[in-house]
Amino acid sequence: MKILVTGGGGYIGSILTPELLKKGYSVQVVDNFMYKQTSLLDCCHNENLTIIRGDVRDKNLIHRCMKDADIIIPLACMVGAPLCQFNPVGAKTVNYDAIEMLLDLRSKNQKIIFPTTNSGYGIGQDGIYCTEETPLNPISLYGKLKVDIEKKLLDAGEVITLRLATVFGISPRMRLDLLVNDFTYRAVTDRTVVLFQANFKRNYIHIRDVAKAFLHSIANFVSMKDEPYNVGLSDANLSKLELCEQIQKEVPKFTPLVSEIGEDPDKRNYIVSNEKIENAGFTTEHSLQSGIRELVKGYQVIRENFYSNI
Repeated sequence: MKILVTGGGGYIGSILTPELLKKGYSVQVVDNFMYKQTSLLDCCHNENLTIIRGDVRDKNLIHRCMKDADIIIPLACMVGAPLCQFNPVGAKTVNYDAIEMLLDLRSKNQKIIFPTTNSGYGIGQDGIYCTEETPLNPISLYGKLKVDIEKKLLDAGEVITLRLATVFGISPRMRLDLLVNDFTYRAVTDRTVVLFQANFKRNYIHIRDVAKAFLHSIANFVSMKDEPYNVGLSDANLSKLELCEQIQKEVPKFTPLVSEIGEDPDKRNYIVSNEKIENAGFTTEHSLQSGIRELVKGYQVIRENFYSNI
């Protein structure tokens, strides 16, 4: 099976691409390597890997790359509310227009597995779990673009969308701006963090379980297709303060400070049910606590702030 992965050198792609190769798939990666990452060098010995440096908005390039693909995994994305707010034109052209172009170019037999975000739930109701049937209410440009293109993809068919929880864990193309990664980094280096809206909740998922969700979707495409699936840890619907308490178990000297003054520009606050994908046979392997321990080890290596998206 031939798989095209756009953004295959990114935070998730740098974990997913080697896993696809281990399964024996032929993988073609298109990435512009905008963060100067070298995360796929360890895979270059594999004859089943092709890497093309290019822009996913280049129609001629993408058309050529798509011709032989059985499955397309569009990871290329301007990820996160801050980056999309900083560059709204880039966000629209990469996160929506480039995906719409894939739909226009694909043949009827080509399948798409698309990562979207449970950020689309925006601000949930207290104590009520967001399911795939919950009305979407994105509160950032990033969330709105993801919600809009997800609907277009599902309407087109031969698609699975994965509504990812906030991802955490070590990747060769590391990101420090994701919440668990960020708070753990601050615990290791600063021993403190100031929390705004400390009671706001969200769901979390380890990056290797994200890769596993893609592999599960490939293996079970026929039974899962044309549906969205929340992908997160069912025991990790936590507030920011509760997250800090988990980090304190690994970094006892970490002291979070709750501020009653000021606001977090990120207003997301929701809890999520992952029952649908679990009923489809998917199980996670990495707990939040094991991921925090992994990050603490990784931060003995990483001591730079440029590992982010903005």
